[in-house]
Amino acid sequence: MIPYTYSLHKIQHSSSFGFHPDDYSRFKFGDDLVAKKFGKDLAQGFIKDFLEDNLEGEQIVVISSPYCFIPTATFAMKSYFVYELNHWLVENDRMVVQEAKVHRTITYKDDYGALSAEERMKLIGNDSFHIDKDFLKDKVLFFLDDIKITGSHEKMIMKMVKDYGLKNDIFMLYYAELVNHDIHPNIENFLNYHQVKSIFDLDEIIKSGNFCFNTRIVKYILNCDFNSFSIFLERQTDDFITSLYNLSLGNSYHTIECYSKNLNYIKNYLKNKNYKLI
Repeated sequence: MIPYTYSLHKIQHSSSFGFHPDDYSRFKFGDDLVAKKFGKDLAQGFIKDFLEDNLEGEQIVVISSPYCFIPTATFAMKSYFVYELNHWLVENDRMVVQEAKVHRTITYKDDYGALSAEERMKLIGNDSFHIDKDFLKDKVLFFLDDIKITGSHEKMIMKMVKDYGLKNDIFMLYYAELVNHDIHPNIENFLNYHQVKSIFDLDEIIKSGNFCFNTRIVKYILNCDFNSFSIFLERQTDDFITSLYNLSLGNSYHTIECYSKNLNYIKNYLKNKNYKLI
């Protein structure tokens, strides 16, 4: 089965993207305001370019990129994509979308964006994806992701589709896609970290009033060197620290050795607000 692929922005050059790299970087680290813009723009583009003339009367199911307990940045974008799409669907007497989740068992902690196509596939190939097959029967599936670089995630989604024997019409929707394969896949890291050069660059995003947690920012904080981490943590609210700890446990990050020092510090701090690591 070959899915229909749609991307709003097609990256042809390493210095021109159709969107600002700072916005993308903020989005990847939890800026919900940028997620809103990306989601609305993707929905409007896909409606105009495809949906206006297709899929009348079909039940659409929107599925964000796979995750375990902590959503990815794409999950925030997905929500605004759904809101915008539902507005249009209702105005055109069509059924509003349903949602489903791909459950993911993650087997690695590496930063995906720095890797080559071969390294990505080797890494992600050990993960397992799961979905509710019965719920999806006779529905059109929209799998959303923020960016397509090498297609490794798409290959894993389609492997899951094959393993489950899904016969649905499938659409892979991306905010952006690297279409010039002469550009190294680590262009993704250039975008991811364009505005976030250190843990202290997260402060503006977190305290903007438009912040939402995702896997990237949690992993980034837990993987930071302890001195910077402890200074950063002193500047955060108790609610933020509690959420950080709860989400970390939910994703089993307490089982990853390189996160243990920072996580133990959070645990001890929450038990005793006067705690300082000696």
